Amino acid sequence: MAERQEQTAPDAVLTRIGQVVMLHHAGDREEARHRFLGLWAEIGEHGDPLHRCTLAHYLADTQDDPADELAWDLRALTAAEEAGEEALAVTAVAALYPSLHLNLADDYVRLGRGDAARTHLRWAREAATALTDDGYAEGVWAAIGRLESRLGEGGGRGTWTPPRQRP
Repeated sequence: MAERQEQTAPDAVLTRIGQVVMLHHAGDREEARHRFLGLWAEIGEHGDPLHRCTLAHYLADTQDDPADELAWDLRALTAAEEAGEEALAVTAVAALYPSLHLNLADDYVRLGRGDAARTHLRWAREAATALTDDGYAEGVWAAIGRLESRLGEGGGRGTWTPPRQRP
């Protein structure tokens, strides 16, 4: 029974994060930030890396200051790198990398740091090639295209066509 509880505990935390994400998407940014910070206090700096990555990734979006958003996005990437070392989290983290790098690229654009933005945009493109051909991947590729346009990359196309996935 204890083993079963351990297996469901991570899902419970991710469910709670998801509930706050829905609150944020419904427009209550302040309450979402407050609840995310409460979850962060529970999880802690040394909590499960997948939980920290997911939480910091979404918490960044509730920040008003681009420097604060960057700090949370960097925490998310650091936690992703830690989580990637754990066998069970590899798949989940691999799917997050394109978005993590895209968010960092956007943060750097807004902070006027074009070289850092281009580096993370390149890493987002590279990570996105591992995505399956689904709605999430389409959204990531569309966001890459929009950021390329903002940075004046991509030959002026404004959108980047993803490479076809291997079967």
